[in-house]
Amino acid sequence: MNIGEFWHQLVNNLFQPTTIVVDLLDILIVAFVVYEIMALVRQTRAAQLAKGVVLLLLSSWLAKQFQLRTVSYFLDSVMQAGFVLLIVVFQPELRRALEQVGQTNIFAVRFFQPERTTNATREKWRNAVVAICDTAERLSDSQTGALIVIERKTNLNEIIKTGTEMNGDINPEVLGTIFYEGTPLHDGAVVVRDGQIKAAGCFLPLSNNLEIGKDMGTRHRAALGMSENSDAVVVVVSEETGIISLAKNGVLIRRLDRQNLFQLLEGDVVPEEPVEEKKKFFGRKKNENGLAKNS
Repeated sequence: MNIGEFWHQLVNNLFQPTTIVVDLLDILIVAFVVYEIMALVRQTRAAQLAKGVVLLLLSSWLAKQFQLRTVSYFLDSVMQAGFVLLIVVFQPELRRALEQVGQTNIFAVRFFQPERTTNATREKWRNAVVAICDTAERLSDSQTGALIVIERKTNLNEIIKTGTEMNGDINPEVLGTIFYEGTPLHDGAVVVRDGQIKAAGCFLPLSNNLEIGKDMGTRHRAALGMSENSDAVVVVVSEETGIISLAKNGVLIRRLDRQNLFQLLEGDVVPEEPVEEKKKFFGRKKNENGLAKNS
């Protein structure tokens, strides 16, 4: 094969549509994975630990460049166990990341889909959100501490077992009684499942986040810990200041009023309107305006 034929074959291979599409897809996938990893690191305590990992890699490279054999051997030994250490340290973040992957539409196989949403379910959750917001406002005014965990897709049976099962309707009076100082269950958390109070007096895992302010106590640390280890949404009312906060995905949103809390919970907790109902609604509107007829 002469040089002319070689270059001709190379150019043809490079500019084949299939090759370009595959290479572009390859680059996009890698870019997406890197972006998601960076976003995960920035949102969690992994940001500080990532700096330490980079510093360790840089130190190892410098040690090899300057032929510091003892230092290089020590750093290599540390990095050999680094993979296991990263899994242990980043366990909550990795778990949440895998849960988010499992919740994407890529894996939306019929077998894994939740039960179909109905208008009754939406109304039940909406009433529960209203009750939680009313309760948070009342407890904030009286500076009564509260911790309410709202279960989403991650099953919280292990948390429920640590408390007292109730299986009751949710309303401000019941929640106010549970969190009233002096009652046996006021120090624990209430778990809400399917728009009802599933259990009270539950113990939650505490967060190890070092960035939590000194003005936040055990309730806030427990709320963050719960949101780090699951996709649950946690409402907190401070006993010292009466400030209302919401924890989700390892992030604490503070100084909420009733309206802001309602908007956040409505977007995170209340199921979307069933597709069938949307179609019926739009179809009815067309008929009323005389633009379409029932098929």
